[in-house]
Amino acid sequence: MKDNFCVIMGGGIGSRFWPFSRENKPKQFLDFFGTGRSLLQQTFDRFSQIIPTENIFIATNELYADLVKEQLPEITDSQILKEPTRRNTAPCIAYASYHIQAINPNANIVVTPADHLILQEQHFLKNIQTGLNFVSKFPSLLTLGVKPSRPETGYGYIQTKEGGKDNIQEVKAFTEKPNPELAQIFFESGDFFWNSGIFIWNVNVILDAFKLYLPDINVRLAQGIGLYNTPKEKEFINEVYPTCQNISIDYGIMEKADNVYMLVADFGWSDLGNWASVYDLTDKDEGKNAVLKCKSLFIESKDNLVTLADGKLAVVQGLDNYIVAESDNVLLICKRDEEQRIKQIVADVKMKYGEEYM
Repeated sequence: MKDNFCVIMGGGIGSRFWPFSRENKPKQFLDFFGTGRSLLQQTFDRFSQIIPTENIFIATNELYADLVKEQLPEITDSQILKEPTRRNTAPCIAYASYHIQAINPNANIVVTPADHLILQEQHFLKNIQTGLNFVSKFPSLLTLGVKPSRPETGYGYIQTKEGGKDNIQEVKAFTEKPNPELAQIFFESGDFFWNSGIFIWNVNVILDAFKLYLPDINVRLAQGIGLYNTPKEKEFINEVYPTCQNISIDYGIMEKADNVYMLVADFGWSDLGNWASVYDLTDKDEGKNAVLKCKSLFIESKDNLVTLADGKLAVVQGLDNYIVAESDNVLLICKRDEEQRIKQIVADVKMKYGEEYM
């Protein structure tokens, strides 16, 4: 176990969940379903069952370092990898990999977002352990693919080659979010899987991939070899990290590398990426209305998602297929099938009213 590490990425804003998710407290720090634990805390709790606590690192924007420490008092300051600016997942993973390599040059690393919902936790941990065993023996970049339960258009897909051992298959191609017709074809074909965004690899294998496929990022961050896991690391990262290319690990490496494999996983997974995913996971009344936290009375209304503060009552009359979300000083009323416009709405509010409602 001492060679196994985990990097939890939790630096995003979560603007698609506005106004519930705000810049000062994004979605990974929120308790969506009233469990008493935030999404970040649930992710940490999950991995701490199979990975030593001291080997779990949180990569986040430096603005959220205090929030991380508040929610995870069991970790040390050195386990919070502070990003001075947002540069997507590839620079984040390169930074974390060099930091961990300085601690353990043989490390096997799980990289995971902080905001996923896992319904079958023990199945999930068994999958992770299988993946860690695989990458400790084979120089590969492993991703977890989820067997689709429906023709979903909100997820990216992974196509695999035929065959595979121990439910691990070689990846043929990555595909971005499809239109409904293509999603139906993917679903029916049987050789496409949802891209979970969870990765497992040996630290040397992923850093070799950075050297080959993202040399600019690698050259910049490799200058700090000898500084990682020392007091001088923060100063170096603050200077160099903002100059790194803004690119995802999928675009930068996974879609180009020739040693990419996928573990077929089945553990009740959901990427809590938008209000639609929350609606799908929430119990509904006879009118298919879903309610979070508050009390409700629906009159001549159906297919709505309503979330207000604890103790409040929502009375909804004559609304079909809407999101009604209140948080602090903002009330959002938006058509459910147009929720992709929320990011633009947030931009419009910021332009007109400034930071007060962000």
